Amino acid sequence: MYDPTVARLTYRALLGRRRALILGALPLLLIAISVVVRGLAGADDQTAADLLGGLGLATMVPIIGVIAGTGAIGPEIDDGSVVYLLSKPIKRPTIIFTKLIVAIAVTMVFSALPTLIAGFILNGNGQQIAVAYTVAALVASIAYAALFLLLGTVSRHAVVFGLVYALVWEALFGSLVPGARTLSVQQWSLAVAHKVTGGDLVTSDVSLTTGTVLLVVVTVLATWYAGQKLRSLTLAGEE
Repeated sequence: MYDPTVARLTYRALLGRRRALILGALPLLLIAISVVVRGLAGADDQTAADLLGGLGLATMVPIIGVIAGTGAIGPEIDDGSVVYLLSKPIKRPTIIFTKLIVAIAVTMVFSALPTLIAGFILNGNGQQIAVAYTVAALVASIAYAALFLLLGTVSRHAVVFGLVYALVWEALFGSLVPGARTLSVQQWSLAVAHKVTGGDLVTSDVSLTTGTVLLVVVTVLATWYAGQKLRSLTLAGEE
């Protein structure tokens, strides 16, 4: 289910100079703001939770997921180079699964690690806030990578649609509109973070069981459907 050659090509595409600069911009911004906030306000648990939740989990993680998930396959479909990959004796689910693993790894590195660093800067991991949001970023990275990999497979405008989802649904509606929160990867991952802290600084509108089940279901279904779409794309090309 994992092909090293496909993985190497995908890493090379995702971590090219231009894309790497884009991927690194938001994490650096989060860390820089954390340094400034710590210098001005000192160590404060509520401030740390607000910043890691608002800028980190609600904004940075989904945007990085968009870049990594759609970038893992979207450009190859757009420029037609995916035909050369599909002509190799590699199973289509293997291609999707390999690209998903790469997208997850890149999303985790560029979102979870900076979240942990920012959390320790803000309050030294008081009340396990840094660890809780890092865990939330890790589990959210898996679901986001799967969702946006699927989007990159089915649409030529995947980046645009992905950014709309990340900035409008997750960052705005997912944070403000009660009904939308239950259908938000952000809230599902916050349920896991709440379990880590065990306090009231990190809360979610869904239970741990619901959040975990939805994270797994969305990841599995998105990966499966992306494989089916890639299979149909192959058939269309052969016809």
